Amino acid sequence: MGNDGGSIPTRRELVKESSKAKTLTEVKEKQKEHLAHRWTQCPLSKSQLKIPVVADYSGDLYNKDAIIQFLLPEEISTLSKQEAEEFVQGRVKSLKDVVEVQFEEADGKWVCPVTGKELGHSTKAVYIVPCGHAFSQEAIVEMKSNECPQCSQTFESPRDIIPILPTTEAEKHTILTRIETLRELGLSHSLKPVKGSKSKKRKAHDVEENKSDGQAVKAVKKGGSDSKLTGIKNAATAGLTQRVIQEEVEKKKQRLSNDTETIRSLYTQKGDEEKRKRDAYFMTRGFSYRD
Repeated sequence: MGNDGGSIPTRRELVKESSKAKTLTEVKEKQKEHLAHRWTQCPLSKSQLKIPVVADYSGDLYNKDAIIQFLLPEEISTLSKQEAEEFVQGRVKSLKDVVEVQFEEADGKWVCPVTGKELGHSTKAVYIVPCGHAFSQEAIVEMKSNECPQCSQTFESPRDIIPILPTTEAEKHTILTRIETLRELGLSHSLKPVKGSKSKKRKAHDVEENKSDGQAVKAVKKGGSDSKLTGIKNAATAGLTQRVIQEEVEKKKQRLSNDTETIRSLYTQKGDEEKRKRDAYFMTRGFSYRD
């Protein structure tokens, strides 16, 4: 600093530089960097995205086990609920609010099954509700069909074509309009009925679902792993949920056990104290000898 022919920038120059408007190229590069991060990391667990992956109505991607952790009671969840909620912002309140995205894999990459292009920050991608199959956006636009190219399941086009990690204001406006429409119809993002709808048919569905939830709680307490007992129809989801819950219960038991041992070591047991006194008396008492 100094005597080197250079100059030290003033505060005014630093502020002016920081407030300088970024060029379009700089903005795009920053956006590309952000997208690359979001395509590879789960925002809740901060770990790498890996199958099974789910998405909410806004197109955000999560590891499925992270969403299950988020939905678990706070006392057994490994996630920081407050930090996670700051990101989720009420978009996910149950598994009905997410759809498992069915990615086609090739050479360790997610690709569009129609065009073969890699799905990521450099390619606009979408997924279909309710089946969840993912494609490049251009493939779906060219297909101009209301049947999934992978499974032939019908969907309402363009309503149920969800952009993955949308970047434009038009895309964001479209997905917000869609979820508002679904809520008015008493449907969730996955097109499953939402509890509390006025439809008698849906009320009957909720009653059955509440019974299933009660069975799920009983199954967790008993340690059952059957998907029928967990109250979740999808066997893969039931198995994953059961495994996550059991792992958290075991971790909690281990923590309690460690805490108990730590507390116990701070205190002397009554029996140990009496034994210590007897040993001290034995070592210090006198002896007499007779000739």
